[in-house]
Amino acid sequence: MTKYVALLRGINVGGHAKIAMKDLRELFGALGFDEVQTYLQSGNVVFVDPAGAAPGELRERIEKRLASELGVPAGVLLRTGESLGRTVAANPYLDREDDPTKLHVTFLAGTPTAEQAAALEKPAGETAEFTLVGDEIHLHVPGGYGRTKLNNAFIERRLGITATTRNWKSVKALHGMAS
Repeated sequence: MTKYVALLRGINVGGHAKIAMKDLRELFGALGFDEVQTYLQSGNVVFVDPAGAAPGELRERIEKRLASELGVPAGVLLRTGESLGRTVAANPYLDREDDPTKLHVTFLAGTPTAEQAAALEKPAGETAEFTLVGDEIHLHVPGGYGRTKLNNAFIERRLGITATTRNWKSVKALHGMAS
């Protein structure tokens, strides 16, 4: 069975859309999912769907239940343990950055078209670098993620695609949990 990672967008960030991880685990269990685990307080849930539903159906069910039962209209991006393995292997900045706090991945709800990708240009004066790989953007932020203009909001505005960003430690931990 496939292990999924649900990356919830915009919960427990800056005091908004607060959800206890216990409540989140219970919600996923009530949806019929097995092996439900959460990671940190930022909306990362690893689970197995014994029914084998399609990812789009899973995402829709999770989003509806978050809104109806917890009152949180959070977007959900799904990945598998296998796809996170590809994400980890594809990071182009590992050979030049030893500090994992300077590495992030922005997960996109879809793969940008060539036209959308062309709109994602680095702002003037920006020291961070990015590499678009399919439906993910690898970020190298030497000045720290809190200081970069290449943040989640910037990426969503430029691409017109829902996104959520995780630090490298979280990406690696979620890959480990889902593998």
